[in-house]
Amino acid sequence: MGRLWLPITRRVLTVSGFSSARVSGLLSADPYASALGVELISVTDDKIVVGLEVGDSHVNFLGVGHGSMVFSLADCAFSLASNNAGDRAVAIDTHLVLTAPTKPGDRLMASVTETSRGRTLGTYRVDVTRDDGRIVALFTGTVHITPGDG
Repeated sequence: MGRLWLPITRRVLTVSGFSSARVSGLLSADPYASALGVELISVTDDKIVVGLEVGDSHVNFLGVGHGSMVFSLADCAFSLASNNAGDRAVAIDTHLVLTAPTKPGDRLMASVTETSRGRTLGTYRVDVTRDDGRIVALFTGTVHITPGDG
C-alpha cells in the first residue's frame, strides 16, 4: 500500500500593512532617533523608509561614518516596522553586515520589510543605501512579540 503525501502548507502571519500615522507617532516619541537626525521618508503597505544625513558627529577617528550610526539607523527602521502592529516587540537578535563606507554629507536611507511575523516572533530585513545607490549595510533582526502589550 502506497503512502499518501500531502503538501505541507507553511503559514506565515504578517501585518496587513504599515500605518503611516502609527510609524510617525512611534518615531516622534523616540528621543535617540531624534538626536541622531533620523527622518521618516516614506511608508507603504510593505515598506518603511527612514533616512539621515551623515554629519561630522557621526564619524569615527578614521573620518568615515561610524558603524554604530549605520546600525542605529537600521535598528530604528527595524523597531518602527516591528512595533507598527501595536503589540510590544523587542529585539532578541540582530545582525549587520557593513558593505561600503559612508562620509559626512552622504544621505543614508534604511528600507525595512517584514520577512515573517507570527504570534510571538517577527523577522525583518533592512537595506541601508547611500544617495548614490550603493548598499552600505544589510541588517536582519528578530523580535519577541508580547501580544496585547503595546
